[in-house]
Amino acid sequence: MLDNAPRGTICIEDIEIGMVRSLHKVVTDRDIELFAEVSTDRNPVHLDDDYARDTIFEGRIAHGMLTAGLVSAVIGEQLPGHGTVYLGQSLKFLGPVRPGDMVLAEVEVTGIDHAKRRVTMDTRCLVNGKKILIGEATVLAPSRKFD
Repeated sequence: MLDNAPRGTICIEDIEIGMVRSLHKVVTDRDIELFAEVSTDRNPVHLDDDYARDTIFEGRIAHGMLTAGLVSAVIGEQLPGHGTVYLGQSLKFLGPVRPGDMVLAEVEVTGIDHAKRRVTMDTRCLVNGKKILIGEATVLAPSRKFD
């Protein structure tokens, strides 16, 4: 069998139901500023302390999609890893991420379609053990076999 999978990748042939991968990241003011610049989402709830204090969050929060991006990082770097193609993602935001929060982003394999190389995963982010984002991702996983 020929191996054409990128190094550090878990190929469809090796993925199992229940596999979990995760990362931890402290979300910084700089992360929020950079995300605002790249996305062009400059909502003051993310960038302006005075404005944000008078919102339901009572202070600045990170962009929800910045948090969701941490899930993407786990998928793209760990499970399945390099060569993975994102096909879909559902998201539900349950709480805010504030500057300085340590976010745990996790993915867990819940379904595998070997014939189509599709993997379904529960996705979640937690701060201090509390879920702040949940969802489900579907990806096309790399294979050791040439197509």
